[in-house]
Amino acid sequence: MNDAHNHNNIAMAIKTARRTKGMSQEDFSLVSSRTYLSTLERGLKSPTLNKLDELATALGIHPLTLLTMAYLNNNLPASIAALLSKVEAELTVLRREKPD
Repeated sequence: MNDAHNHNNIAMAIKTARRTKGMSQEDFSLVSSRTYLSTLERGLKSPTLNKLDELATALGIHPLTLLTMAYLNNNLPASIAALLSKVEAELTVLRREKPD
């Protein structure tokens, strides 16, 4: 996935989550200015992990939900299940491997 694609996907995830929760950009004033949130939602900037965590907290969702939304090819349940299954399998392997 290229950077422009990632910017657009996280932008859409943030915007979709905000709208679905019935929140305005101004509702995020404790964690972000309206102008900054607007630049994120238009894909002009990418949030740091810390900022993504703050935005997710303001939305009342887990940050991984925003990332998952960004990486989904579509919103079909099979796609969601396939992505979560892949992540679960990768985490299982990574947790078993011990660094030298």
